[in-house]
Amino acid sequence: MRDVGLFYTREELAAAREEWRRDGRTVVFTNGCYDILHPGHIRTLENCKNLGDVLILALNSDASVRQIKGPKRPIIEEQMRAELACALEAVDAVVLFEEETPRELISELLPDILVKGSDWSHWVAGREEVEAAGGRVELLPLEPGYSTTATVEEILAQR
Repeated sequence: MRDVGLFYTREELAAAREEWRRDGRTVVFTNGCYDILHPGHIRTLENCKNLGDVLILALNSDASVRQIKGPKRPIIEEQMRAELACALEAVDAVVLFEEETPRELISELLPDILVKGSDWSHWVAGREEVEAAGGRVELLPLEPGYSTTATVEEILAQR
């Protein structure tokens, strides 16, 4: 049985990234709020993992989620979201980031493959840095029928 993913500080993750680079492992990076985990998230992360050897999931901190989604989010606080993410089979490393986008973190790690959902085709934070370092960006189709925002709105409407 596989160990669950590990929760890293930024510094620990940067050191692990160097080790993975030395070992010739392909590192995949994706990010998001992952506020209310749903099957679309799981499938997307599995598709990300299939692109390489190590999958890093960068989660928006609570403050970052509020900045992006508004004052009523996140529903699930960051430590619980990180714990859930670490338990997912596809995820090898979890890290939190405070900024609105993970561009700075991506610049530090320079993953081999940067993945976002196709809804971000207009702009991917960190694209320039990854491509300049010889990596590539992959846009994955969204899983139809799943939306955390729609789920939250439905829950709130029932109150």
